[in-house]
Amino acid sequence: MKLFPKLIVVALSLAGLSAQAAELRVLAHSSFSVDKPLLAAFEKQTGAKVSIIKAGDAGEMVNKLILTKGSPIADVVFGLDNSLIGKAEQAGALAPLPAELARGGKVSLPGAAAVDYGYVTLNYDKAWFAKSKLPLPKTLNDLTQPAYKNLLVVENPATSSPGLAFLSATIHALGEDKAFALWGKLRDNGLKVSKGWTEAYYTDFSKNGGSRPIVVSYAASPAAEVFYSKDKPVEAPTANLLLPGSVFRQVEGAALVKGGKEPKLAQQFIAFLRSDAVQKDIPTRMWMYPAMDNIPLDPVYKHAEQPAAHDTPDSATLAAKQRAWVGRWTRVVLKSGQ
Repeated sequence: MKLFPKLIVVALSLAGLSAQAAELRVLAHSSFSVDKPLLAAFEKQTGAKVSIIKAGDAGEMVNKLILTKGSPIADVVFGLDNSLIGKAEQAGALAPLPAELARGGKVSLPGAAAVDYGYVTLNYDKAWFAKSKLPLPKTLNDLTQPAYKNLLVVENPATSSPGLAFLSATIHALGEDKAFALWGKLRDNGLKVSKGWTEAYYTDFSKNGGSRPIVVSYAASPAAEVFYSKDKPVEAPTANLLLPGSVFRQVEGAALVKGGKEPKLAQQFIAFLRSDAVQKDIPTRMWMYPAMDNIPLDPVYKHAEQPAAHDTPDSATLAAKQRAWVGRWTRVVLKSGQ
């Protein structure tokens, strides 16, 4: 079958004969999406039924993975990223991954097979800024000034992967003390904190009827705005605000769940996610860049400015520091009772 040629062959050689009538349980964040015909072809090829278990934002998903490790609810997990995988590994929730399944591609993710990557950064509402005649901020510190009071909404890093990513970028760029001093000033200047990306983008962002014209989102979000618009505008209604210290490169991947019932089938599914057919589907389905080489992007990505630089700590630093960072952020930003 030509649908998933090379990587599926590798997976089948690793896994041997696939179990018949088996159920593969896939734990994923709420944004996970695979084209139904592709998923049906995978089920037909393996003889298995795939059950997708969506567990909210990636941060919530990892917490659920860890809380259920004594009696695993999944065989494979998708949506672990470089800000969260260390937490899952330290908790002993993951099983070792065969090196063949993680080999190749433009990005890597220690402990998992990289499937896609993207950039967490600030987006702004073009119409709001045009109407207000307020110049765009040029630095993060500008956002602490009176002119930008009550304009920014971010996600809580304790419950949101983009929120954690954005916090991590500020710390990597500025150092801990200067970064938390910045966060204190942002709080005093009317910063709003939402639970997750969905609430921040679709409720608080002015583009969608909220009051905040600057939001922590993704570099691909302007392209998604055009793609889903009924009138297909020539220009995106939003754009990236790539301020120094505001860009985090997020690498997402799939990993084996320790104690999963179907480890061989799980390996085949990971190979499936890295196949050409699925990789081509990712950019306009999950709005991330494909991890594998030589995968074309939809033309709509001309509206998504890809950052030339980013401030991303390595996975080891994130694993070692993020709990303390989130605790300190909570004390600094939420102490006013938000």
